[in-house]
Amino acid sequence: MSSFKITGGRKLKGELVPQGAKNEALQILCAVLLTKEPVIIHNIPNIRDVNKLMELLEDMGVKRSKMGEGVYKFEADDVKFEYFETQEYKNKAAELRGSVMLLGPMLGRFGRGKAPKPGGDKIGRRPLDTHFIGFQKLGAEFSYDPGDSFYSIDGSKMKGSYIWMEEISVTGTANVLMAAVLTEGTTTIYNAACEPYLQQLCKMLNSMGAKISGVGSNLLTIKGVKELHGCEHTMLPDM
Repeated sequence: MSSFKITGGRKLKGELVPQGAKNEALQILCAVLLTKEPVIIHNIPNIRDVNKLMELLEDMGVKRSKMGEGVYKFEADDVKFEYFETQEYKNKAAELRGSVMLLGPMLGRFGRGKAPKPGGDKIGRRPLDTHFIGFQKLGAEFSYDPGDSFYSIDGSKMKGSYIWMEEISVTGTANVLMAAVLTEGTTTIYNAACEPYLQQLCKMLNSMGAKISGVGSNLLTIKGVKELHGCEHTMLPDM
């Protein structure tokens, strides 16, 4: 077996700048779909899942330009809905689990979304139940085509609602939250996740014009607005 030999007693010095946290990055990047105006994000980590999500956003029609190390500008003013019908989208979205958080912004802003069927055995509850049940509580309607293994979601009749999160899920809370900010009426999410990643997402959305209160607690109240605007957001360093 390999081993490490450490000789102590040496003073350490130097400087380290941590990259942004992956768990925040996946939510924040999906949130750029909520507005047609430019969004600038600082401290984006250079890691595989984050880079793949940015590539997927570009494939969807989101403009991306690098402004510096870890700093990108995004503009989602021309989203290509036909891309969601392609095999390429199905393959890329299926291999990147964080891509499920594209659904919330798509439902909130455009009233529709599409997602490939989650993989795995059909035993017990699936990890994405929290997301889907939250959307259904808002009034979204699901249909499944076994021919192409896609879920199509119609959010055109969504209204604010009371939502009890059966699972304290960071990504589930983020997804439902992003759908709710542009949904007419007031939505309350109880048993919501409270992690710093979620607080950062709320901070960003509020800076875009959302009306979210209770940030940092397990009860979020969202008053729907008609549109969101661009913003500049700096991600927290990875903990």
